[in-house]
Amino acid sequence: MSKILEGLYYSESHEYVKVEGNIGFIGITDYAQHELGNVVYVDVPEVDDEVTAGEEFGAVESVKAASDLMSPVSGTVIEVNEALEDEPGLVNKDAFENWIIKVEISDLGELDNLMTAEAYKAFIGE
Repeated sequence: MSKILEGLYYSESHEYVKVEGNIGFIGITDYAQHELGNVVYVDVPEVDDEVTAGEEFGAVESVKAASDLMSPVSGTVIEVNEALEDEPGLVNKDAFENWIIKVEISDLGELDNLMTAEAYKAFIGE
């Protein structure tokens, strides 16, 4: 069974956003990393890049597949998790500790379009 944390927001494309004030920590869910298998590369945007809710901001590659990363919210990238450059497998160890990008969210109202932990559990059938 996948680990799903309460208090986060989840997208149908299996990204999560953890919100602190107007800052969002975006990564892939535990379910997604299980489905992908061993992650070998994470492609991320640059700091100061704009991301748009529902649009691609990067990709995760595993030994099995490559998967686009879709941003759950719009905003400006303020930090990328540089540890993933050297050790992309950190996503497999703990998907929620090892967020991919940190974004200054431009419209907190977009969070209303995302799922709660309960809704995401139902969405993935757990």
